[in-house]
Order: sequence, then structure tokens, then C-alpha cells
Amino acid sequence: MRLILIGAPGVGKGTQAKKISLKFNIPHISTGDILRSEISSNSELGKKAEEYVNSGKLVPDELITGMIKEEFKKDKFKAGFLMDGFPRTLEQAEKFSELLKELNLNLDKVINITVDENEIVRRLTDRVVCRDCNKVFKLSDFAKDQPLKCDCGGELYKRKDDSEEVIKKRFEVYKKQTQPLVEYYKNLGLLENIDGLGTENEIFERILARL
Repeated sequence: MRLILIGAPGVGKGTQAKKISLKFNIPHISTGDILRSEISSNSELGKKAEEYVNSGKLVPDELITGMIKEEFKKDKFKAGFLMDGFPRTLEQAEKFSELLKELNLNLDKVINITVDENEIVRRLTDRVVCRDCNKVFKLSDFAKDQPLKCDCGGELYKRKDDSEEVIKKRFEVYKKQTQPLVEYYKNLGLLENIDGLGTENEIFERILARL
């Protein structure tokens, strides 16, 4: 199974990607996780990427394309893959199609999770993340006097790119640069639109029904 997962920031792509990966036993490639790892390690790549992430802009192609090519060299990708967070632009999609053609691989489906902009803002401004294991929590689930701690004991914090101002900028970038992917994959007969409202399991069942 070879899949791509697309959708605006905050629609729940990461959560659904992990469920799909487990269900079909295929590796999950999250460029977001890779980039956050680079940023936390303060590498040269991470320093460059952080400037774009904190301003709500997309990270340039040259900073992520090489990582994906390296990933595909690993044996675990022979059974398939799930791309999460790439491609994000029409140009990236076209380059990715060229790469797959070169490797004699075909995509099975492109899953597009859709959620209203106001709901996305509500979700992301309520999000906190563990510094140690990157597990995501809802700030509203904690009492005012309750310590912001993860199950693993790590401290929970709010990402700089989860402020309302940056979120709205990211959504504008998405509409301008990423939404054309919907038409691109629709024209290729690969697109499946999935309603992103509801519980994690409800959304997952909708995805399975299309796969």
C-alpha cells in the first residue's frame, strides 16, 4: 500500500497516519517529525528550518527532498509507505511523481482530511506537546492548578507555531500553495476526501472504508 496523506495544519494527519501505518504495516514518513528532530538537535538543517516554521511558512524543498530520497533506500519501504506532510506544493507533487516513476512505483490513494478553518485554530491553540517524547495533549484537558506533565514525566509546552497568529498564516499558505494538490491528485484519479470532524476512530473508519 502506497499512500499520501494531505490536509491543512491541525486536521489530525499525524494521528491518522500512525493508525494507518499500524493497520497496513507500512512505514510512516512524517517530514514534520524529521524536521522537529533536526530543530531540537540544533543542526544546520534544523536552524534553517526553524526560521520558516516559526514564521508559519513552508520549509523549502531543498531542505526536505534529500531526506525523503534517503528514506526510500531502506528495505522497509519495499512493502509500501505512507507520506505525511509531503508533498505540500504542486511542484513537490510533480517531483515526487517523477521520483516514483523512476523507482517504478505507483501510488494507491491520496487521503485528503478536511476540517473548517475555525475548528483548526481552536484545535491548535489548545495543543501542548511533551518535550521528551513529543506526545500531544489538549491544554483544556488539564485543570488550572494541574501540572503540565506527560505520562512519561516530561514537561508539556506550546510550540511557537501553535499561536493563533502563526496558525492563520499557515492556513493562508496552505490555501495558496497546498490546496492545488487536491485538483492535481483528483485529476489523477487518486484523491479521497475524508471529513475530519469527529473522534479519532470515527475518522479512521471513514479512511478504511475508502481504502
